[in-house]
Amino acid sequence: MTEPGASPVQRGEPAPAVVRVHAVHDGVVLERGGAFARARRDFTFDALFVSDDPVTAAIAAFAQGSAASTPDLTRLRAPLGSQEVWAAGVTYLRSRTARMAESEHTGGGDFYDRVYDAERPELFFKSSPHRVAAPGTPLRLRRDSRWTVPEPELTLAISAHGRIFGYTIGNDMSSRDIEGENPLYLPQAKVYHRNAALGPCLVVSRRLPGPATAISMEIRRHGACVFAGETTVGRIKRPLGSLVGWLCREDRFPSGCYLMTGTGIVPPDAFTLQQGDEVFIAIEGVGTLVNTIEG
Repeated sequence: MTEPGASPVQRGEPAPAVVRVHAVHDGVVLERGGAFARARRDFTFDALFVSDDPVTAAIAAFAQGSAASTPDLTRLRAPLGSQEVWAAGVTYLRSRTARMAESEHTGGGDFYDRVYDAERPELFFKSSPHRVAAPGTPLRLRRDSRWTVPEPELTLAISAHGRIFGYTIGNDMSSRDIEGENPLYLPQAKVYHRNAALGPCLVVSRRLPGPATAISMEIRRHGACVFAGETTVGRIKRPLGSLVGWLCREDRFPSGCYLMTGTGIVPPDAFTLQQGDEVFIAIEGVGTLVNTIEG
């Protein structure tokens, strides 16, 4: 299997180099140690993902850039170029329980129980770049779905060489009634226009978030909180490098890709998103990804 190329920080180790890469409306702004630099025009997300050593490339781009101010967080683009977005499913116990419940009346619940404990994970194509929503822009509800929820996920950046070199926040929108009706409808439940969001930045580092790293989500309706939940990276059942290994085992990604790693925060069955809702997803060290919902 592909080596992951990144691992959680261990106590006593020196702090790893971290560069946050922001996609602004007219280029790329990098952040390191609280300082900001505008990258040269030849530094792009595609160039970063195909680099032999993306961490070194990001550090060099910061050093070679020109001084910049803090990026306008209301005008960010999604942090990707030509990268596909893939996703892993049923990696948290909470996700397994929810998937089994939504499918119990159609005979599909057993599939989710078995994949949770199987050696081979559930992996599926989630989005192409043109479907991905930027921070602050709307995500969509399918018109033929009555039950849609956001899924907050640690999302890994994988280079063209199959190695993890960073991470961001992902929102994997899911039409639970469509998937629950029949597991074969998964592509329709998951893949449609503006079905995912990434951001607010890409954190480039040789170290991944540790198991205690918090992932949280809040959904607001007319300004009031209607759902809030929290989990940690350590509750993901499978090693992150193993998920990447399975994804790259018999496939190649010439432009690199992103991999959403599953969700451990699932709203109650009576809840569905509505037009105008605001979704806030936060991961320590990355920031907060905010998107509105439209019909």
